[in-house]
Amino acid sequence: MTAPPAAAVEIRRLTFADLPQVVAVERRAFSTPWSLAMFVLELSKPSGICLAAQTETELVGYLVCSRYDTVWHVMNVAVDPDRRRRGIATALIGALLDRVGPEAQLTLEVRRSNGGAIALYERFSFRSAGVRRRYYADNGEDAVIMWRTPATLRGTLDDVPGT
Repeated sequence: MTAPPAAAVEIRRLTFADLPQVVAVERRAFSTPWSLAMFVLELSKPSGICLAAQTETELVGYLVCSRYDTVWHVMNVAVDPDRRRRGIATALIGALLDRVGPEAQLTLEVRRSNGGAIALYERFSFRSAGVRRRYYADNGEDAVIMWRTPATLRGTLDDVPGT
């Protein structure tokens, strides 16, 4: 079965009732998946933004973003492996940016080897600002630290912490 185009996917608030489907996608998407407790904790934070990508019949992706003071930290973006490359992650990130507004500062970590995700984030004006050495416990891979700020939208890194 082929995945629906992103236009056929509704982006909505993630709920506790979604967690069985979220955990199933998480286990298919990542070699070191989050636990159910981690998702419960993130959904419990009143300042966070948790989004679901839903077709008519199933949850196909999600995004978890926490707010720390004035910075939003994109904690987890996942799309079911059978549904990738269909614009679902793009729709999730676009919906997040609509909610946080143009002046928001956002950061995230991404595996250095995940060129597809890095390219996706760069399309949304995230820029590399450093590396977290041996960040990923499963294989010791480095994480690229990326930021999206008003300056990265202008094409500079002037207000990016650590640069």
